[in-house]
Amino acid sequence: MSDSCQQIWIVSDGKPGHLNQSRGLAEALSRRREVAISEQPPMSRLQALRLCFSTGLPALEDKPALVIGAGHATHLTLLALRRLYGVPAVVLMQPSIPMGFFDLCLVPEHDQPPQRPNIIATRGALNRMQPGDKVPGSGVMLIGGPSKHFSWNESRVLEQVETLLRQVPGVWTLGSSRRTPASTEQALKALAGERFVPAANTDSDWLPQQLARAEVCWVTQDSASMVYEALTAGCKVGVLTLEEQADNRISRGVDTLREQGIVSAAPDWSLDAITSTSATFNEAERCAEVILKKGWLGRD
Repeated sequence: MSDSCQQIWIVSDGKPGHLNQSRGLAEALSRRREVAISEQPPMSRLQALRLCFSTGLPALEDKPALVIGAGHATHLTLLALRRLYGVPAVVLMQPSIPMGFFDLCLVPEHDQPPQRPNIIATRGALNRMQPGDKVPGSGVMLIGGPSKHFSWNESRVLEQVETLLRQVPGVWTLGSSRRTPASTEQALKALAGERFVPAANTDSDWLPQQLARAEVCWVTQDSASMVYEALTAGCKVGVLTLEEQADNRISRGVDTLREQGIVSAAPDWSLDAITSTSATFNEAERCAEVILKKGWLGRD
């Protein structure tokens, strides 16, 4: 790494989902520029407010070129660092502070953000996934669990899994999540045997490795983030349906993908009709391009 290497600071609240989004953007930028990526926790609310409103700020030599973060606990720190170092601040997800305070807001389109020059509507949350060498005939099923947005009907889920295993030949791997009930995991084990991998037996590398190699991925409807991750990894994606509790923003995003022909849904088990856009479905890369065009990390 050269001495002139620019720094990207990620403000992280420690939540894996938020950090995954920030790393996805930072790593997309690193594939185009020589940058150093570091992570730090948020300041206290009082410390951040003092920096935001104080005068006579110190002159600092070592500073980031860009600060990014996701999660409400990071917002004030992003603005404090923006003021302290005079650098752009990028927030991921809809902030709890007015969006005009940030240089760029990357907001999922299901949150229906307003149209403004500093706002980009994204298809789902950003992530770190990358396509790998696809194994012909390979597929993965990702099973979620109860959530506030969907009624978890175990028999309905298992019926769809069993039908998929029976009707669609292939090399299937099944995985559960931390939310999957124990009874569902036991039934999946009975259906798939050694092909079922419970969440307790996986680490942070398991899902990226599975999605990178799989040609096809089926995801239960409650796990919207995994739909976007599978698309980013270049998989053809189908949704195992559940009953919605009510109209909700999570389902709106996936419904839009279905309407656009980007994903399919049970009981349509054939993914042949899906528009072959998955290879170019990478919102982190798209947002990185916008940032680079702004010249925040230097010009080509």
